[in-house]
Amino acid sequence: MAQPIDSRQLRAFASLARTGSFTVTATELHLTQSAISHSMKALEREMACRLLDKMNKKIVLTEAGEALLVHVERILAEMATARAELSQLGKWGQSRLRIGASATACQHILPNVLREFRESFPQCVISIEPGDTPEMIAALRDRRIDLAVNLEPRRDEQLGFRKLFADELAFVVSPLHPWARTGSVVRAEIPRQQFILYGKRSYTAELIDDYFRQDDLVLSSSIDLGSIEAIKELVKLGLGVSILALWTCQKELDDRSLVALPLGRRKLRRNWGILHWRGRRLTLAEETFCGLCVQVCETFSQRP
Repeated sequence: MAQPIDSRQLRAFASLARTGSFTVTATELHLTQSAISHSMKALEREMACRLLDKMNKKIVLTEAGEALLVHVERILAEMATARAELSQLGKWGQSRLRIGASATACQHILPNVLREFRESFPQCVISIEPGDTPEMIAALRDRRIDLAVNLEPRRDEQLGFRKLFADELAFVVSPLHPWARTGSVVRAEIPRQQFILYGKRSYTAELIDDYFRQDDLVLSSSIDLGSIEAIKELVKLGLGVSILALWTCQKELDDRSLVALPLGRRKLRRNWGILHWRGRRLTLAEETFCGLCVQVCETFSQRP
């Protein structure tokens, strides 16, 4: 396996290519001309080809040297960028925060959290990747995100889970629906209803399927959407029945544009929280974000 090239050789080579002078290069790098000469000879031995020629007392690149220079300039630019980014991370309040979150969390949790977070970390670079729990687990494994605000997975030993709150799913219908008028759900009518559900491939959809499978019931989903807001609007129009968490439609329940009814005697509950790599120490920015999530989600835990 080839050994990596010494970065000092790369800097000397790039300087020689630009100045064409051992003297100027030695002055720029605070070295002797002899040191620069020996460094270039060593580089040519490692590359197994001639990189430099002398023409009219000026150093010029060979064809191989010109090809190497393209890579050297790219490497030195990357090194400079890395140094600058690390320098910024070392300054108070300057860091990055890579968050993953479900669409529901993006709408109902993150806005208040990030508004407060900005006051403490005004220069923090924030990126948000939306996705359901399985997608966020994959993003954490690929190191694309650092934290994820999602539902608790059934099992993932590599990840830690910091619980925020628990919610309960319920039938949600239009006030004109027969169930809303009688205030009760007729079990025999459930399979005959047209359901408007959130993402058939989502973790919540799996929980709902498992819940009704225990009662030997299969839901008929006529519309599959990835937006809770769109689902609520369609239910208001009487186009079907949905199953939602109460905190995601509290405003509509309060103004009676939607009516919630229990799924049955058994409860269908979910745990919301923050996923992260188990054992990894969180940064100050990440700890602050987690703390703010706890504060914001306290209101959801207190709702009926």
